[in-house]
Amino acid sequence: MFLDPSNVIFLRWDFDLEAEIITFELQVRTAGWVGLGVTNRYTNVGSDLVVGGVLPDGNIYFSDQHLVDEDTLAEDGSQDAELQGLTEDAVYTTMRFSRPFRSCDPHDQDITSDTMRVLATYGLDDTLKLDRERTFVKSIFLLQIFHPDDLDVPEDTIIHDLEITDFLIPEDDTTYACTFLPLPIVSKKHHIYKFEPKLVHHNETMVHHILVYACGNASTLPTGISDCYGADPAFSLCSQVIMGWAVGGTSYQFPDDVGISLGTPLDPQWIRLEIHYSNFHNLPGVYDSSGIRMYYTATLRKYDMGVLQLGFFTFPIHFIPPGAESFMSYGLCKTEKFEEMNGAPVPDIQVFGYLLHTHLAGRALQAVQYRNGTQFRTICKDDSYDFNLQETRDLPHLVEIKPGDELLVECHYQTLDRDSLTFGGPSTVNEMCLVFLFYYPRNNISSCMGYPDIIYVAHEMGEEASDPMEGMMAMNNVEWTPENIKKAEKACKEAQQMVIIKTIDEIVENTTGWISEIIPTPRGPCLESSGGKVAPQDKIPAGFRAAPMALSGSETATPRHLPLAALFFGQGALSWLLATLQVGV
Repeated sequence: MFLDPSNVIFLRWDFDLEAEIITFELQVRTAGWVGLGVTNRYTNVGSDLVVGGVLPDGNIYFSDQHLVDEDTLAEDGSQDAELQGLTEDAVYTTMRFSRPFRSCDPHDQDITSDTMRVLATYGLDDTLKLDRERTFVKSIFLLQIFHPDDLDVPEDTIIHDLEITDFLIPEDDTTYACTFLPLPIVSKKHHIYKFEPKLVHHNETMVHHILVYACGNASTLPTGISDCYGADPAFSLCSQVIMGWAVGGTSYQFPDDVGISLGTPLDPQWIRLEIHYSNFHNLPGVYDSSGIRMYYTATLRKYDMGVLQLGFFTFPIHFIPPGAESFMSYGLCKTEKFEEMNGAPVPDIQVFGYLLHTHLAGRALQAVQYRNGTQFRTICKDDSYDFNLQETRDLPHLVEIKPGDELLVECHYQTLDRDSLTFGGPSTVNEMCLVFLFYYPRNNISSCMGYPDIIYVAHEMGEEASDPMEGMMAMNNVEWTPENIKKAEKACKEAQQMVIIKTIDEIVENTTGWISEIIPTPRGPCLESSGGKVAPQDKIPAGFRAAPMALSGSETATPRHLPLAALFFGQGALSWLLATLQVGV
């Protein structure tokens, strides 16, 4: 994929899960050096960066480095990137290399999740330094390592837009606009297999997220557009998320054997479209017609899919102290009542993807599975969560959830920049702690979320409270020292969790449970260096392989000096090549 809107930086990648090796091929429209690395959300300092280039005399240079500060690169003591090809032509510099998921070099960042944040950079010449006038840090991109390629695109695809129409965005900081829309009427069963955001040009920065909720067919729905969580509670009906997009996300296509069922008596006929607007500049007179574009087909897939919402029940119990370096919140789900509420046996849930969601104070999330009282696995996690890079992600392997399992969501927050309590709520300056699991086969459970006994928490903090509202109000009386922040976190974790389970037909059941300890997943064994630095004077470059591994989608290995553009030409991408060359001139 291209990593920048100007189509200057193009990246291809493939991986070997058994060997735990990932291979990258970076092509940049420059005659200077290029670099690719792994970074985190908050700073480029410490980024693990592999750099290389071709000198005017044809010699190459290549090394594994890291950013000491925003302006300084330093070579790693251990050279763990293995060069496979480095070429330059009249338009592009192309660098191909591999690296282990976990090297033994402390300067190398682990690739431990199904996503990572890629930092791509390049220079206009071969002077390898971070000169602000000659260097471009173009892309920090959330890369889905395990996203399947070559997904089927049915020939009978039909496109349908679910959109709000000419909505005047209020001048308020935060607006949740909801409307109810019919799904397409079809004469036989179809499957929705892909969705993508439909954003109005110039309004992209104001649209925070878009969610599509399936409505039970017995629901009586209002008309028009209104505040989702305002005076009319009817506009918050329908709670089963079936499609969702948030800031930083793109399109998402389901695996080839999975789709959202459409057109049978059991399928929803209406949806609630929810759009969260953030108009922090209070701009007047802005109209919007954003929404979700869905792709559906009569070519049926094997499984009907569903979405299960987990996490902390957002309102009104959730709070996060100000000035916290770290504060953890927990939401528990107990699946033991699923079959009773579903009205039929619930087959084992096969999870294939997920979407994580907090607001601006969120730093990390994870969902952990317990079976028979014992921690079983981590379903998904992001230790460097970025509010601006949210999208539906694929799991490297299916995760099976059995009836009776417990699911725990942990959210890590930081509020050093805040001097008052942060409460759970819909505004971007409020907080959420949510994980959406994409799974099959579908059942009727829409959400399973938890929150702590706030009266217990208030008492542990030395405050009087006789009901939940008094408990929440009491938090305003606490002096939020570092000691009290940790005390509140401990009390929230030790308190009994109230678990709320809801079906697509708005049937609600409550149960209770307790938070179990989360045992950190141990770091896997690191791989000793198999790469090496390549200096211009090297006669036989260390770590350079004459027959590199073919990337996914190519039938043969890339010839050692074949530019990536030529490879694409050979694969039939002539239109892409011509368009790119036109931009280049």
